[in-house]
Amino acid sequence: MALDRKNQVTLRIDNLSLNFGGVRALADVSVDIKDKEILAIIGPNGAGKTALLNCLNGFYKPQKGEIYYDGRRITRMRPDKLAKLGIARTFQNIELYAGLSTEDNIMAARHVLMHQNFITGALYYGWALKEEIEHRQIAEEIIDFLEIAPIRKKVVGVLPYGMRKRVELGRALALEPKVLLLDEPMAGMNLEEKEDLARFILDIFEGQGATYPDTPVLRDGISCIVLVEHDMGVVMDIADRIIVLDFGRKIAEGTPAEIEANPQVISAYLGQEQ
Repeated sequence: MALDRKNQVTLRIDNLSLNFGGVRALADVSVDIKDKEILAIIGPNGAGKTALLNCLNGFYKPQKGEIYYDGRRITRMRPDKLAKLGIARTFQNIELYAGLSTEDNIMAARHVLMHQNFITGALYYGWALKEEIEHRQIAEEIIDFLEIAPIRKKVVGVLPYGMRKRVELGRALALEPKVLLLDEPMAGMNLEEKEDLARFILDIFEGQGATYPDTPVLRDGISCIVLVEHDMGVVMDIADRIIVLDFGRKIAEGTPAEIEANPQVISAYLGQEQ
């Protein structure tokens, strides 16, 4: 009998609290993020959405609570260790190597998956050469998937904003993640760019099968995606489940239809606009 992972919990957040001096960014937040699920986190500005992602990938160390990944406690684990476990992210403010090309930015993420040391890498022969070729082939498949081949050799610092967002997504994919954290991936984009990125996110989540047989993250898809996004149209279209934060507290959780009809959510957003 095949194992049904649909309802299995991939990430568990248990009573997480984060303070900055006298400011409480998160207050006893608990949520289970399930396998094969796109979970959206929404809320007004300053609600604690990015702070929660920063705890999930080790940038912030919560004062209280625990985080578990596939049953393993990862609270306060270093970001590089979490990347090796399979947790990758993009950032609200694009964090790329502005002086490097698109290809080099994507290749930079592959270093955590490489087994050669700096001596064999410097010799660039034998196993080191073979490994470099294999990783470059995967980077090329990611470039092809994201339709950024025309800019593969261009320095990312001179690229349009929407293209830089794609490159950052490509770099996250290059880590071969099981969990992908996306922090406002569509902020500042026009409608066409948002539609393209939404398509990429869904295709990444579902997997492309035999189209990319040598790149596991593209072939098999991703276990779960955690999406922070202000564009409610996008959220309602692609999310399986939504949690709502307000002043660091979780005030609602449910399907898109349930959240849309929740008066607490409407009140939180109206309060932000006033």
